Amino acid sequence: MSGTTDATDAELVTRAIKGADAAFSHLVRRHKADLFRFAQRYTGNADAAYDIVQETFVAAWRALGRYDARRSFGVWLRSIALNKARDRARRLLVRRLVFGQSDLDSPEARRQSDPHADTEAALLARERRRALDAALAQLPAALKEPLILTYFEDMSQQQAGDLLGLSAKAVETRVYRARRRLAQLLALEDSAGPSEG
Repeated sequence: MSGTTDATDAELVTRAIKGADAAFSHLVRRHKADLFRFAQRYTGNADAAYDIVQETFVAAWRALGRYDARRSFGVWLRSIALNKARDRARRLLVRRLVFGQSDLDSPEARRQSDPHADTEAALLARERRRALDAALAQLPAALKEPLILTYFEDMSQQQAGDLLGLSAKAVETRVYRARRRLAQLLALEDSAGPSEG
């Protein structure tokens, strides 16, 4: 489709609504990496993030007619992904209440070592990422969501507030509290240190 790469998101949405499947495919290619990073930061799990991205694009396809072109398409996608992530968290909570704490998405399962660690730097980077993911997972949604949207997704406090139904000031306050809590959690992780074998 000529002109697809230069088209704005709103133009691609309009084409997709009119039946141009290639336009929606281009939107998926354009936004899937950012959406995946967002979902992975929210869940701390690549497989769960992949599922959320898939569910998000299916929901977006079904709701294209309701997209408001005055709004950023990326922000609109993140609002759908946020709802999918919240739904997933609720399902996991119910499953954990019924079946117990141990499952594939638990921090213990995610802590399994990577057999392909080939350098000390790579191992250290993975360990830092694991510690950050584990700390993020411990934050309550009210703190985690504003932090992810503003710090990792580069949204303004106003954009994040619009998405979450909060004022920009409330987002600022929650991000401050989230960063403080993350620092505490990471300091606890550091003080516990790696287990010596």
